[in-house]
Amino acid sequence: MGPIIFRRFRSAYCGSDEALGVSKRGDVYLRALLIHGARSVLHSLKRQPDRAEGWIARVAARRNPNIAAVALANKNARTVWALLAHGRDYQVGYRTVSALAAA
Repeated sequence: MGPIIFRRFRSAYCGSDEALGVSKRGDVYLRALLIHGARSVLHSLKRQPDRAEGWIARVAARRNPNIAAVALANKNARTVWALLAHGRDYQVGYRTVSALAAA
């Protein structure tokens, strides 16, 4: 799933690979599904403003709706990739060990 969604490049400065985000060069259908799902979430935030909390509400408030949708699609794609790469199931409210230590 990684090569299908994410476009990767080699950084000339630090010598490491960095993911750029949802790429137009990948699977067009999968990208469309991710974008449409993100637009649906943003539309539901408009219909139910009392549920608008978290980072996506803040992004939607200060950015173009299309940019907010792509940001959410990118986050969802990274989440799906991490779950598939590590063979885990999705857990609501999951926190990493380092996030728990910092809290």
